[in-house]
Amino acid sequence: MELKRVVVTGLGALSPIGNDVETTWNNVRRGVSGAGPITHFDASLFKTQFACEVKDFKPEEHFDRKKARTLDLYAMYGMVAADEAIKDARLDDETNDKNRIGVIFAAGIGGLHTFEEEAGYYAVNHDKGPKYNPFFIPKMIADIAAGHISIDHGFRGPNFATVSACASSNHAIIDAFNYIRLGMADAIVAGGAEAAVYPAGVGGFNSMKALSTRNDDPEGASRPFSGSRDGFVIGEGAAAIVLEELEHAKARGAKIYAEVAGCGLSADAYHITATHPDGLGARLGMENALKDAGMKPEDIDYINLHGTSTPVGDIGEAKAIKEVFGEHAYKMNLSSTKSMTGHLLGAAGALEAVLSVKAMNDSLVPPTINHEEGDEDPEVDYKLNFTFNEPQEREMNAVMSNTFGFGGHNATIIFKKYQD
Repeated sequence: MELKRVVVTGLGALSPIGNDVETTWNNVRRGVSGAGPITHFDASLFKTQFACEVKDFKPEEHFDRKKARTLDLYAMYGMVAADEAIKDARLDDETNDKNRIGVIFAAGIGGLHTFEEEAGYYAVNHDKGPKYNPFFIPKMIADIAAGHISIDHGFRGPNFATVSACASSNHAIIDAFNYIRLGMADAIVAGGAEAAVYPAGVGGFNSMKALSTRNDDPEGASRPFSGSRDGFVIGEGAAAIVLEELEHAKARGAKIYAEVAGCGLSADAYHITATHPDGLGARLGMENALKDAGMKPEDIDYINLHGTSTPVGDIGEAKAIKEVFGEHAYKMNLSSTKSMTGHLLGAAGALEAVLSVKAMNDSLVPPTINHEEGDEDPEVDYKLNFTFNEPQEREMNAVMSNTFGFGGHNATIIFKKYQD
């Protein structure tokens, strides 16, 4: 069968550097860090005492009191970002067949705060017998953001969540892409949300030695590909994109940001948390994406890197890029926007997809901030253009976005400029 073309018609974001797409993108352009001392809980006894939190988010501005009581913060974030993307795409228009509009929305963890509160309450009061909030399960489960978005907008197409750690929301976008190009939906709201900046999240990652402990310099802590990097900075928030079948989008006069060119999936089959040291799975994912898109390596102008600022992960990704792209690797721009947003875990891929599309539309490569002269890693090839510290103007016809998750899950997406 002939596969249908799929385009991006709506964008939404709620991030540590902006509560909508434009604010987030403007701060990315300026190289603004979203890191600061943790405010969600007292982190004074934790090895890591900072994070990239969403700022000035007031649930009462988006939900009535009764509704808010039924929602974990992660779901709130996801619903707000999805609402922005849906409004941007004009997808709520009653002329659209809502039976053919779906929601595929990811979370790497889900309602961690709700789980921690409920489990903690029972642990303290176990002698009084079980007593749980009736909303405990529906607040906590990782698919509930997708369910709420569907219910709020009456979208009755494919509806579920993807969970693959830090690759979760790239997998959501890829699933949406595949359902639409197979003709199983006209449009799908895809993305991810996460709110894990709580004791269990920070403490759990601390125990793995995965987080930066640069408490004296939070804004400078996320420093992908620099020699002094010491772990990722945990972030929170959500992002959403509306994917739509091309002819459906054209028929209703939708604005088109980009076309989804292809996707690549792979597994490291190596370790439960560490990426393959030679980037084997990352290489396979990028190669599969190029093959699916019918593109050559030299067609890619920019890669939004997974680039978490971990000692092993950054090296493996850089090695994989050199293997896949050969000499062209030195002609592309590379950057990690996690240096500004922190690592949004299950929402990372969706936010980076939004930023990749914005970069291509504005012909501006976002920077990898916090690199200092002399702070080199002997295992990193600095002939690669990591776009350190300052954005770079560049015409881009195709961009790639990488995500890799615990468990060895790899998901790569390619967006290209739309041409009729």
